[in-house]
Amino acid sequence: MFDYGAPYSDPAFSGISLLGSMRKYGNRCRVQLVSAASGPSTADSTQGESIRTLLEADCPSLTDAKQACMKPTPFLRGGMLQSLYSTMRALKRDKYSDISYDRETKILSDGGTVSLDWYPARSPDSADARPIAIVMSGVGGSSYEYHIRCLSKSLGKEGAGYRVAVMNHRGMGRTPLTSPKIYNASDTCDFRDIVKYIQASYPDAPLLGVGFSLGANVLTKYLGEQGAESPLSAAVAICCPFDMSLTGRSLDADTFLNNKLFQPHLVATIKRFFRRNSEILQNSPTNYDWDAIMKATRMSQIDTLVTARDSGQRDCWEHYRAASSTPYVDGIRTPYLAINSMDDPVTRYEGIPQAKFRSNPCIALALLRHGGHLGFFCGLKPKIWYLTPVTEFFNAVVKRKSNAPLLGLSL
Repeated sequence: MFDYGAPYSDPAFSGISLLGSMRKYGNRCRVQLVSAASGPSTADSTQGESIRTLLEADCPSLTDAKQACMKPTPFLRGGMLQSLYSTMRALKRDKYSDISYDRETKILSDGGTVSLDWYPARSPDSADARPIAIVMSGVGGSSYEYHIRCLSKSLGKEGAGYRVAVMNHRGMGRTPLTSPKIYNASDTCDFRDIVKYIQASYPDAPLLGVGFSLGANVLTKYLGEQGAESPLSAAVAICCPFDMSLTGRSLDADTFLNNKLFQPHLVATIKRFFRRNSEILQNSPTNYDWDAIMKATRMSQIDTLVTARDSGQRDCWEHYRAASSTPYVDGIRTPYLAINSMDDPVTRYEGIPQAKFRSNPCIALALLRHGGHLGFFCGLKPKIWYLTPVTEFFNAVVKRKSNAPLLGLSL
């Protein structure tokens, strides 16, 4: 007797169906490269090439049909999970991140202090011409974060050919606060001073920039302000919040991740910063409402009470509009690569000015379906995906700038 109620399953058909599903998923995980289709670049470091031509020639992890793909770790397939995992690994040490920095402290013109954590150790030879990557973290972050240590080791390890200088903002990363001025997403002065200082210290070394989250916004704004006068040979912005108003609304939304992770973590970081530096901040020309700051539960409240007040702005929303880097993207004349994910719960991809990337031949956007905020973990044993694209991109620019062979890439 035939059992007409039993579903028929042909093993061969099932295998073909599974293979097709895997192929479709792989296609969805491909890197979407957004850039001007053609046209000469005005950046000296690309020798007149558009950035798209440069990437297609020397960055297979972003352009090759087989390699330009980021399949997330199977148990981290959502933006929330990627972001959460990134936060949980903040201080973790493994073979990708286990490094020791050489710290240098720099006093700025207003008496404020920033620190530079070098990897490998800072060279005493001013004629050292190895490229230097200057790195900035996100809000409340420092050189000690996992993703920054991974990038520093990837670029700075023996054979890679780079030096890394991670800039710790005022009062962050165990850097003393020696001036009432606090860093924010709009102010590029400290980064500009550090770039000038490193350029003067190593005049023969190509300088490169990397920014994460808020640091990416500062880097993008700086490049737009400098235009063709930027001393950086290339720059990478990871999870840049181009539209700070949209980012502010995303962070302020009533979601599980915001309420249980982002908001408590960020607000607690700022409160600790104020408690630790209370003596100098109480002498600030800004009349802070300390009680209100200590009672705040959302970053929008903190930014209204602190950042906006520092800048003479009405509230956080006025500050976010002023701090957004989108208006500066058109002015970038440095080879610039932005890396963003479509499932980032903080820096929403809707705020990325994609039309500007299609019109400026100096800039490109690598847009990924997965990655979350500062995650981009791939492989069965999670590893950060963008380490290879960043190195390939810097290698390509440095090669053109120096007419030298590609620096070694071994990840």
